[in-house]
Amino acid sequence: MLRMLWVSFMALALSGCGYNTFQTTDEEVKAAWAEVLNQYQRRADLVPNLVNVVKGYAAHEKDVFIEVTAARARVGSLQATPELINDEAAFQKFIAAQGEMTSALSRLMLVAENYPQLKADGLFRDLQAQLEGTENRITVARNRYIDSVKTYNVAVRSFPSNLTAMLFGYKTKPSFTVENEKALAIPPKVDFGAPVPAVPAPAPASPASGAPAGAAAPAY
Repeated sequence: MLRMLWVSFMALALSGCGYNTFQTTDEEVKAAWAEVLNQYQRRADLVPNLVNVVKGYAAHEKDVFIEVTAARARVGSLQATPELINDEAAFQKFIAAQGEMTSALSRLMLVAENYPQLKADGLFRDLQAQLEGTENRITVARNRYIDSVKTYNVAVRSFPSNLTAMLFGYKTKPSFTVENEKALAIPPKVDFGAPVPAVPAPAPASPASGAPAGAAAPAY
């Protein structure tokens, strides 16, 4: 009987100190992060086919292909696991690599704008639509992760739940910052149609030394 009362008391105490909240919010963070990873992987899977179809029309744009391939390789070299959200340094390194991937893909799509036949290719249009849809899903997944981490981190820092956090080892988790959110969400702007600046006209030759200003040349 005393044991049952003790168990009931502990359950109420832990519930009142936020233990159940941590269980719930921690699982929500894990689920949100898993969806972020899933969408990033979906994007990475599109890259080889996208590069190959662009190569068929713009083979000489090798610098762009190298950049995209290298960015994908850097992303693939990182261990994209659920444990990333427990390691601030690894998390930031992963996000930086994804930002490079975003910039490289933006440059690839800008190159495609210069090739009308490529833009009319059915496979390219399909891949482009898939990429756009995936980028939108990434944005949604990131926002959900940000919201879930915010709720979790507030519980870790707030009294009296912070006492429970210290007791059971719950620590704050990293999130996207304003800076890397902007870097991931805004592609570089390049205007290929901008007019070339006019070359300034050469200055008029100065009058011969010793000749009065405005004097007419002598007639022969």
